[in-house]
Formats: sequence, structure tokens, C-alpha cells
Amino acid sequence: MERCVKVDGKVRTDPNYPAGFMDVIELEKSNDRFRLMYDVKGRYVLHRLDREEAQFKLCRINKVFIGPNKVPCAVTHDGRTLRYPDPDVKVNDTVKVSIETGKMSDILSFDLGAMLMITKGHNCGRVGTLMHIEKHEGSFAIVTVKDSKGNTFATRLGNVFIIGSGQKPSVTLPKGRGIKKTILEERAEAEAAGRL
Repeated sequence: MERCVKVDGKVRTDPNYPAGFMDVIELEKSNDRFRLMYDVKGRYVLHRLDREEAQFKLCRINKVFIGPNKVPCAVTHDGRTLRYPDPDVKVNDTVKVSIETGKMSDILSFDLGAMLMITKGHNCGRVGTLMHIEKHEGSFAIVTVKDSKGNTFATRLGNVFIIGSGQKPSVTLPKGRGIKKTILEERAEAEAAGRL
């Protein structure tokens, strides 16, 4: 057991350890650092990072509540409980969490015009701008997203993950930048590259 692999700054030796979206995986021996992201087809992809970007991860806020002794808490998508979070933090926002200390720094708020990535469903891995939110009482809220090529698509509110404000993502994006191509565009590209 060489204890080579770190997930989110902790050595993990279980080969079946469940790493998930936005986790930082570090191999100190080979000096490699990766972030687990989705490609446009919804598959996990290891996106290589530099040392600076491997210091933090983005966490979606799933729940905000007052715990025992009136301590405010926020629960993130990866199961962390942040005690005494910033009072401006709301559900669906994303916070920047330092991997070393586990403390949050920036808040990326869930507003119209925010940059987001889809993490579930048919559009998983696509990146776009939040255009519109439809609330349905007793059912799922639907958000409309527009990508940088001008394509619009809709998904459930629970499937979106804010990754930046405006046009600037807080993390670097994997190959393809979250823009889904049509089958014809993919074919033309493969032909041009000589893969067909």
C-alpha cells in the first residue's frame, strides 16, 4: 500500500472509494492533479489542473438550516456540513471551498445570467447561461439555459450547478467547453481529422 492517491486532500486507499463531480484527485508521486468533471456526453472525465486550481473545489448548497445550539449550517452536494456559513448563502448557490481547511470563501449566487453546468439528465455536461426559472408548485421547477452557441434547452432546477458569474467560469472546463455538437457536426469534424 503506497498511499499515492489523494481525493480532496485526503489519502484514500479503498479502490472502490466513491469520488464524484468536482472532486480533486492528486497523485503526488507523478505530480498530477485532476478534477472530476463531465464531458458533453455526460461521462466523467479527468480534467488536468495546475497546483493553484487544485487548492479549491466548488460545492453546491443543497440545504441551509439552524443546527443544535442555534448554529447555522449549510450542507453541500458532496456531503460536507459547513458551520457558520456566510448569511447570504442560499440553497442552489455554489460556494468555493478550500480543500486544505474546508472553509468557504466566495459565493457564486444562483441568479439569472450565471454560468452553470448541468450535472444530471439528458443534457449532463453542457455549460450555459441561466436565462429563466419556472416554478411549479408541487412539481419540479424548470430552468431554461442558453449555451454560448445560442442553443437553448431546459432542465430541472436540481440538475444545475453554478460554476461562475457572467461569462467567466471559476474552474477551467474540460475539452469541448460544454458545447454539445449535433451528430452532423461531430461527423464533419471526424472526417476532417481523418478518423472516418
